Amino acid sequence: MPARIDFNCDIGEGCGDDAAIVPYVSSANIACGGHAGDEATMRATLRLCRQHGVAAGAHPGYDDPEHFGRRTLPLSRDEIAMLMLSQLARLASIADDEGVRLTHVKPHGALYNLAADDRIVAQAIVGAVAAFDPHLIVYGLAQSQLTDAAEQAGLRAAHEVFAERGYAANGRLLPRGQPGAVIESLDASIRQVRDLVLRGEVEVAGGGRIALRADTLCLHGDRDDAAAFARAVREALHADGIEVAAL
Repeated sequence: MPARIDFNCDIGEGCGDDAAIVPYVSSANIACGGHAGDEATMRATLRLCRQHGVAAGAHPGYDDPEHFGRRTLPLSRDEIAMLMLSQLARLASIADDEGVRLTHVKPHGALYNLAADDRIVAQAIVGAVAAFDPHLIVYGLAQSQLTDAAEQAGLRAAHEVFAERGYAANGRLLPRGQPGAVIESLDASIRQVRDLVLRGEVEVAGGGRIALRADTLCLHGDRDDAAAFARAVREALHADGIEVAAL
């Protein structure tokens, strides 16, 4: 069976050329008013998804646009659940108005990274998704607490890997600001994509390789070169005979 991958991108954040990115991905994670996004950006992004046949999902994060949702906030389990539910409801209402069905949920930024290792946070996110719509797929860092919590709750989990982020030996992403955390070279990124999708492994900081499950491949839409990256990655996947399709 030929290799297959979902290619997703975080968009609707007001800082990227979404119209140039969407044609090259199979799924879109749409900011829904927490770290970024408002009704206008959500509506415009949903329309792009509908136009190009791209699966639309929610990308909820901490309500902290000043720090783009990349700062951990001291929220309780109930507060995290309410954060998730309010942002899901906001995007879903606009999606319904636009005739688009939401397919998945991917937490953003610091919330995403915290849920990878904090079981309580992971369960709060999963509980909110299950209460809102148990048919939604939960996107989480590959082999993390979030994907495990989703599977334990009977939800479908998508183990996510990254095209242009560096990895630590424990399978977690290197913190932004640390050398190697963001892969700037397109050639290096494509090598990492091939390792992840074709071989199920990735090179880690300090040397060596680890195995990672790859259901969906993420590209960050806030890169200045995100559109060119998206096109090049999609072309590389096609050249390798890898099918790109939403989950």
